[in-house]
Amino acid sequence: MDATANSLNWFEIPATDIKRAKKFYQAIFKIKMEEMEMMGMQMAFFPWAPGNGKATGGLVKSKMHKPSKTTGPVIYLNANPDLNTVLKRIEKAGGTVTMPKTPVGDFGQMAFFFDTEGNRMALHSNK
Repeated sequence: MDATANSLNWFEIPATDIKRAKKFYQAIFKIKMEEMEMMGMQMAFFPWAPGNGKATGGLVKSKMHKPSKTTGPVIYLNANPDLNTVLKRIEKAGGTVTMPKTPVGDFGQMAFFFDTEGNRMALHSNK
């Protein structure tokens, strides 16, 4: 394994309503997500640039993907430069902030939220 590689290279956020989930994430991050159906799954992808070595992922609706507020991994999404910008959009977009902006020592700030699909998610920023 290449020691300089990212430890995360892909993530999938479960959705029960792909259109609603896409609308939520587009609203809080002010991005455009492209949809695709593949292998019986409905997907919407976060923006990415091929070959840049940065992790990316998407929203997925399938029989295997189940949203959860209590189990599974917690994904920290990048909210740089200031977490407050994204955090202020969450409730207006239909989500719920469950832990406000909280300092994590020299590592910046973090916050938790539930998205419109019922997933427990997190944000991280340097400020």
